[in-house]
Amino acid sequence: MGRADGPIGCVSVVVTMNEQRKDEDGIVLTEAQKRARRSRSIAIAVALGALVILFYVMTLVKGPGVLVRPI
Repeated sequence: MGRADGPIGCVSVVVTMNEQRKDEDGIVLTEAQKRARRSRSIAIAVALGALVILFYVMTLVKGPGVLVRPI
């Protein structure tokens, strides 16, 4: 026998994302919700950037002593 793509006797249906989008509109955000989402995204980005800068500064303050440790 040859190679089977799926279980014997089963028919698989493949629906692409574009075909699924045509059937339903999905969730449509209001302008206020879009602004709130953007504000949250900006706040997360600023917090992450501050954390990166804090880690960088702490590494500079500790100096090369960070790399000298027993194995």
